[in-house]
Amino acid sequence: MQISTLLSYAGGFKDAVEEIKQLESAGLDMVWVPEAYSFDAPSAMGYLAANTERVIIASGILPIYSRTPTLLAMTAAGIDYLSDGRCMLGLGASGPQVIEGFHGVPYEAPVGKMKEIVEICRMVWRRDRVQHMGKHFQIPLPQDRGTGLGKPLKIINHPVREDIPIAIASLGPTSVETTAEIADAWLPAFYTAEAASAVWGEALTTGASKRDPKRAPLDIFAGGSVAIGEGLEDLRDLSRPGAALYIGGMGARSKNFYNDIFSKSGYAKEAKIIQDLYLSGEKKAAEEAIPAEYLANSSLIGPESFVKERIHALEESGVTSLNVNLMGQETAERVTQLEKLRNLVDSM
Repeated sequence: MQISTLLSYAGGFKDAVEEIKQLESAGLDMVWVPEAYSFDAPSAMGYLAANTERVIIASGILPIYSRTPTLLAMTAAGIDYLSDGRCMLGLGASGPQVIEGFHGVPYEAPVGKMKEIVEICRMVWRRDRVQHMGKHFQIPLPQDRGTGLGKPLKIINHPVREDIPIAIASLGPTSVETTAEIADAWLPAFYTAEAASAVWGEALTTGASKRDPKRAPLDIFAGGSVAIGEGLEDLRDLSRPGAALYIGGMGARSKNFYNDIFSKSGYAKEAKIIQDLYLSGEKKAAEEAIPAEYLANSSLIGPESFVKERIHALEESGVTSLNVNLMGQETAERVTQLEKLRNLVDSM
């Protein structure tokens, strides 16, 4: 079972990469590089490629609206070359607030565009001449658009791999179904083993039934915060502010994907309360309204026996790779937690 983590560079990107180097030595398999509306992810991924030797470097995630499909493919091919074949292209739709508010692009047809983008990326990596006449993307542009001078081209360089893995961060039924059909990996949010089947089971099954049998099974990444040891249960409460932000305040009241998932996970009443409190400015109360049961089920915090049970539950629900947040105030503490988790996973 692979172990991945999200790169956090709140304290400085170069220091964060130094930590990843230590985590790599301690057994980390993969690092997700976020973008949101911060510095761009590909610059950071290139820097990681030059400073690491083994970890897979994944964008976590690049929004599909901010770049052309061919640029996404070129970027992944470039990072794959710099890292000697260690790139994963993580894609997602992001949300209307970021896409329309920061990028100034309409948030339209996320599932349809995702399908076409994946098809075009794989065409570029195979070094096919890019010819795609889809509903959302036409490459080259038709003669009646632009100058009419566009012609089919193929990427100049020879990519290290003609099939770079693609991960999709998706939440809704239609987008998860598409992920199960076309992606190599799935990066869900608010995943708990107990609710996974009820929330996503049908979508995953339907998508898998349409999957190309030549592709390997979908790699599913989930896990939670990690702190292995006796008497650490209070550390679960550190997740309350972030959970309240997403459940209560990420998006508009009428369109909050995270609130929907939390509601479908068996917390419909709590989801509404948390959103009402958060949007009315009562953030602390919103944090306190998050059920302790959810905090336990969505974490790997507690004695070794508890963490072992949670990993087993995740595996039983379909999770194939762990995506974790390592707890600790200093790098040394987080490295120690990874070593504990690595040893535990390898012993199972």
